[in-house]
Amino acid sequence: MSRLSTAVEPRDGFGAALRRRAGAHWLVQADGVRRRLPVERWHGRAEPAIAAVVDRCHGPTLDLGCGPGRLTAALTRSGVTTLGVDVCARAVALARSRGAVAVRADLFDPLPAEGRWRHVVLLDGNIGIGGDPGRLLRRCRELLHPDGTVLVELEPPGSGAWQGQAYVVSGRRRGPSFGWARLDTRAVHSPAATAGLAVRDVRPAGGRWFAELAAGRALAPGVAEKGFGGAPAGR
Repeated sequence: MSRLSTAVEPRDGFGAALRRRAGAHWLVQADGVRRRLPVERWHGRAEPAIAAVVDRCHGPTLDLGCGPGRLTAALTRSGVTTLGVDVCARAVALARSRGAVAVRADLFDPLPAEGRWRHVVLLDGNIGIGGDPGRLLRRCRELLHPDGTVLVELEPPGSGAWQGQAYVVSGRRRGPSFGWARLDTRAVHSPAATAGLAVRDVRPAGGRWFAELAAGRALAPGVAEKGFGGAPAGR
């Protein structure tokens, strides 16, 4: 049986998938769970779920882990001042090629306009960045204006939570291990609270799930799950 190459990839574990668009790319968790990465979606045009996120952004927005920039570009086209942030040089170049403003940086390092962003967005599973959602959400709150919100994509209800090491397999190449995490619509409440954020709304869009987090009183898990316009969400 052939062995996977373990050639070192950039410190972001998704660099290989962004540079080699064709073929199958997998996120492999330390517990053995494998999930195929939607690389074509990342490189493609903004899908319906993106429009739902854009509609929630009404001021300067920070797109963390922006990848090739489909959300950053969509927000920019809508007239919202937006900055994409990614550690992968290829991702930043692709985002800029779409007309978006993007910088190569680690989100835990100093970023422009800290404390003044109206919205911070964590799309495509980026709540997992760093492997510690509580720490990540604390960082998001530092970046936010006091009246700002975090818009985060989550796993469907009932999926639970997971934290640990993971790596990306692209073809026969295995990237380096990195910390990663997953949260569903109920598991997000605890790390949000540790960051001083409340889960204000949870809603489905385009077959996926998103939450809005803000400072203030939290809604009870299960009660907050609503669709757009306040209609109860389907399960």
